[in-house]
Amino acid sequence: MTWTAPPVERGNRLGDLGTVTERRMLEGWLGWHRETLLAKCAGLRPAQLARTTVEPSNLTLLGLVRHMAEMERWWFRRSFAGEVIGDVYAGPSDGDEGLDGVHAADAQRDFGRLRTEAEACEAAVAGHDLDETFVSSRGVSLSLRWVYVLMIQEYARHNGHADFLRERTDGATGD
Repeated sequence: MTWTAPPVERGNRLGDLGTVTERRMLEGWLGWHRETLLAKCAGLRPAQLARTTVEPSNLTLLGLVRHMAEMERWWFRRSFAGEVIGDVYAGPSDGDEGLDGVHAADAQRDFGRLRTEAEACEAAVAGHDLDETFVSSRGVSLSLRWVYVLMIQEYARHNGHADFLRERTDGATGD
């Protein structure tokens, strides 16, 4: 049987985030956006996930999954937590981390990597205060709070891309 992107069970309900602590709110919004990207891919076969659908762009749903695994690792683990680990995906250093080099045959592995990376990132920041800072690769002092906000906007932006890619793939729309 051919692998398809699995359905997503929503664990983060936005209506539940209105009166929680700031930390829980940031974690909840990030979780919701993580789930949204995977939901955009649910039910698609590897070839569909790796297909470009909005020419002339070479953007794909699978590329977005790969890119977000790379961004999770870069900001939470490498930058904030200071872990000395390599990239998730090797490729050109042109700001398109993970977007290039997409192969349908790797779809199941790439989905697993995103989930594994998100879990590792959650573990890396557990117990750390939102006000804790680090110095970025550009020499700027940033807080963990800033990383959460950055990742929420990064997912939100790419989830918008995923909307168009999914609609062009099979007509499906929704959050």
